[in-house]
Amino acid sequence: MGWMAWTWPTAAFFVTIATLLVLFTILAIRYPETPRTGVLRIETTRGDRLFITLLGSAFINLLWLGLELGPQPWAMAVCLVYAAAVFRWV
Repeated sequence: MGWMAWTWPTAAFFVTIATLLVLFTILAIRYPETPRTGVLRIETTRGDRLFITLLGSAFINLLWLGLELGPQPWAMAVCLVYAAAVFRWV
């Protein structure tokens, strides 16, 4: 695996994404839901909101790095607040 610089944070990132996908698949099977309409005025399910959260979090982290706003763990805190807002209101 010398072609890519794997670090513990990189591995933790991919393990977290994989775990979320498995968890949301299990939730969808055990507790089916009907889509709901939020502030975006589109119907979304748990999986849709997870996708919106992951996509938005990627942009938050890119902006955080690009604008040099501070240590990266603070970006994670912003992403968690963003995720809570998406799952609550979208």
